[in-house]
Amino acid sequence: MSDKKITVLVVEPLKECYTREICGLKEMQALVGGYIEIVPLSDTEPVLAVLNEEGKLLDLPYNRALTDDNGIPYDIICGTFFVARVDGEDIGSLTPEQIARYKEKYDNEMLITIPETEKPQHAKKEKKHHER
Repeated sequence: MSDKKITVLVVEPLKECYTREICGLKEMQALVGGYIEIVPLSDTEPVLAVLNEEGKLLDLPYNRALTDDNGIPYDIICGTFFVARVDGEDIGSLTPEQIARYKEKYDNEMLITIPETEKPQHAKKEKKHHER
């Protein structure tokens, strides 16, 4: 991976997306909070998501759904990720049009989850004579 500055779109759970300049693998890892995994976002466009490869294992908060080119969800990203462009064998800057399109998409597709709570203990129901 190259050490040139690139402009990416950062997507944090339950927040609006924003652009940021980053440089190199260490900044990428710091941004996602661990080792990176790269996932293509489209079959027709050289755009990808860079995320924490252990996001689900670390129980990071749900963020956004991954969808195919028809908008059908197939997975969920956990934790902060960023959107970038494929630049040959490297990760490159998004174009202004890509930034606008993916910002519009992810600002309007947030996943809201409700934390699991302990189920209330119900009082034991007395059995009726005909019940066993």
